[in-house]
Amino acid sequence: MKVNAHDNFVVVKEKSNDLENFIFLLKPLLSSQLKDKNLIIDILEHQSVSLKDLLLFQNISDTHKESNTSFVIVNDSLSANELPEEMMVVPTLQEAEDMIEMEEIERELGF
Repeated sequence: MKVNAHDNFVVVKEKSNDLENFIFLLKPLLSSQLKDKNLIIDILEHQSVSLKDLLLFQNISDTHKESNTSFVIVNDSLSANELPEEMMVVPTLQEAEDMIEMEEIERELGF
């Protein structure tokens, strides 16, 4: 796992193919150094991500929304029609950064 901090978000890149283990390792970071941070999960290298795999991130996504921070997954394995509406999944890192910026603006405006 590789963690890169930016001004208003943190990118966590998964290098192994074991998403369950990745989430297991990610959870302690979420309660400490990544708490209250906008988070981008980069799993672009995982070409065979299923909906079941993405749903492993559901609790983390919900927790971030409750704490008024953004949570975006970057992966292009599934089409937009296959993705759950309650999770933010985009095909590129640039789109993830744009989504966080848009959500930050919405929060500042009170939406």
